[in-house]
Amino acid sequence: MEFRRLGRSGMKVSEISYGNWLTHGSQVEADQATACVKEALEVGITTFDTADVYAGTRAETVLGEALKGVRRESIELFTKVYWPTGRGPNDRGLSRKHIMESCHASLQRLQTDYVDLYQAHRFDYETPLEETLRAFDDLVRAGKVHYIGVSEWKASEIEAALEIAGQMGLDRIVSSQPQYSMLWRVIEAEVVPLCEREGIGQIVWSPIAQGVLTGKYLPGQAPPEGSRATDTTGGDKMIARWLRDDVLEKVQLLKPLAADAGLSLAQLAVAWVLQNPNVSSAIVGASRPEQVRDNVAAAGVRLEADLMARVDEVLQGVVETDPAQTESPATRP
Repeated sequence: MEFRRLGRSGMKVSEISYGNWLTHGSQVEADQATACVKEALEVGITTFDTADVYAGTRAETVLGEALKGVRRESIELFTKVYWPTGRGPNDRGLSRKHIMESCHASLQRLQTDYVDLYQAHRFDYETPLEETLRAFDDLVRAGKVHYIGVSEWKASEIEAALEIAGQMGLDRIVSSQPQYSMLWRVIEAEVVPLCEREGIGQIVWSPIAQGVLTGKYLPGQAPPEGSRATDTTGGDKMIARWLRDDVLEKVQLLKPLAADAGLSLAQLAVAWVLQNPNVSSAIVGASRPEQVRDNVAAAGVRLEADLMARVDEVLQGVVETDPAQTESPATRP
């Protein structure tokens, strides 16, 4: 495993992070989830990502149990706040009330006194940004959070937060957690240039495009049984945009490129996002321990410029690059 600084902060994170969205507490039984976490630790992953909303808060509980007994200082534990965790009007968003209450609940579920990174899971248009940033800053000063970040924020929203933090003397954002893959590159035009200037690192999710970049989904064929595309608890909705024959045909054309590099297609996909110097870590999920080990083989891989160019050539016409695709709900969900 190799390690990178999280933006301009002093904290280092593993190039590959383990995330439990759509797995722990929903798709994967607790024993299997624990086996995946143990495998992640065994192969050198120290960075673990979750969120209060995953599996209706159960994902944090499963992760907390799986990490029990691990020396707390040896790992970096990340969680997030924004999406609904209850039925009340204040059980969502980025108000001071919800941030404080959600953080305390996350700490209990994770069985820890602090999280290393606490991120705003979307932008909240119903809460003054000053209120949100002050609440985050107070959590940092209280020792319950070490660093703060955002997830799926537009460049303009990140820029506004940085300006307010500077004016008010508040803790600065050090991370951005966007979706990023060979197929989904919407951060490259605006978010990445801003973050490079401001010392913010990307912790990217779905580098394998919800599994499409493993090559297991074939054009003209039904998705394999038990795959993400057949998961009616949420996985099928996210992956649906890529299950088009024009995309799947091009993904199959990537297989010989991966083979030439001595990589599986999934490893090529993870290695590809890590070539971006603004990426601090790539989050991978797993339902089986062997998937963790396979993905970790992408750490430290350096892809030649001609291979990167050939990937672009193959995928021409199916890559999403529009920055406007990064969008938070206009009102709280």
